[in-house]
Amino acid sequence: MLSTLRADFRIIFERDPAARNWLEVLFCYPGLQALLLHRLAHWLYSVGLPFIPRLISHLARFLTGIEIHPGATIGHGVFIDHGMGVVVGETAIVGDYALIYQGVTLGGTGKQCGKRHPTVGENVVVGAGAKVLGNIQIGNNVRIGAGSVVLRDVPSDCTVVGIPGRIVHRSGVRVAPLEHNNLPDSEAEVIRALVNRIELLEQQIQNLQHTHSANEKTPVLIGSVACKEAESQNAPVCSLKDKAIQEFLDGAGI
Repeated sequence: MLSTLRADFRIIFERDPAARNWLEVLFCYPGLQALLLHRLAHWLYSVGLPFIPRLISHLARFLTGIEIHPGATIGHGVFIDHGMGVVVGETAIVGDYALIYQGVTLGGTGKQCGKRHPTVGENVVVGAGAKVLGNIQIGNNVRIGAGSVVLRDVPSDCTVVGIPGRIVHRSGVRVAPLEHNNLPDSEAEVIRALVNRIELLEQQIQNLQHTHSANEKTPVLIGSVACKEAESQNAPVCSLKDKAIQEFLDGAGI
């Protein structure tokens, strides 16, 4: 327990450049205060003590604006930054060194019994206002963009953005946890691909209009047909664009 509390304390200095000294962190960081009270409430909850754990949780919510059910399992080195409006459900599990911002909900989707809240892996970053709902698995080193709504499992080493959350794989790219501006824009990529497709079709129509030979039959290449023709000529013009559009429409693998 003591090593866990030390890790909770040290991680603030590593991840928050505004942390000046230990006195300021101890008395002015609601995320740390909420975790300290939760660890006490969780221990009492685990030994079966009634009422008191929920009362401690309620007092912590009143003091910090962060609501963590005593039954939730929180790993060591977790940092709840600012924290106002954070809600963590009873059966939620948060892995070591997770970073959670204000307005995050790790909640359920119904009134079913048993495991009904998310399991979040290690070194996960959950952006401000994100909602992670249901008994789903969030892998290690996942980054969830601000305002995203995640309803399905997410494998490790992925970035999730949008509503509903769409997975964007970033293999081989290491991003610091605090670099929230370095998130991919899947919608912009798909819109750009669609604009390129429209320009391609317009060019093909113009070519057909300028064809005057009656004996020459120019095939009209539209959509996936154009890609197949291009591939047959060893010039796959549209394959990457088709992949981006299909991943967007299918939820990028979710």
